[in-house]
Amino acid sequence: MKQRRRSLRLPHHDYAAPGAYFVTLVTHERASIFGRIEAGRVRLCEPGRIAREEWFRTAELRSNVVLFAEEFVVMPNHVHGVVRIVERAAVPVGAQRAAPLPRSAVAPGSLGAIVRAYKSAVTRRINRLRGTPGAPVWQRNYWEHVVRSEHALAAVRRYIAENPFRWHLDVYNPDRRLG
Repeated sequence: MKQRRRSLRLPHHDYAAPGAYFVTLVTHERASIFGRIEAGRVRLCEPGRIAREEWFRTAELRSNVVLFAEEFVVMPNHVHGVVRIVERAAVPVGAQRAAPLPRSAVAPGSLGAIVRAYKSAVTRRINRLRGTPGAPVWQRNYWEHVVRSEHALAAVRRYIAENPFRWHLDVYNPDRRLG
């Protein structure tokens, strides 16, 4: 019998709906490919710069996405960011709607579609850089949290800003030191 993965998403939430979503994406096997932390500052190498460039390119390519620099950080082996989904422009007169999506498909414009496109773009560019076509860059799936208030958004921003200073305690740090 094929084993089904348990979904991490809220069962009845529309992830294409306008709102703010805090996401964390982790590299394959938590490999530190994006750079290093020195004295609480992130020092990105070329794959880390690619991850940063593609994050902000996401908003350039998608009219329903707004991103802010203070709501994003590339760490050595993961990224944290807030994706803001906004209303799309009205559908032009005479435009045709597509057929309904199969249950398993990711809805266009949804958080899942946005994250999938981002991970794919980063993977393509990093594999081209390293000469490793088809090699995994990311762990499967991603962690998300629907940001429901200004207070919660302030906490997320603080977490993102402080993340490099707390790297020695970070659960994604393979060299983590407790204490």
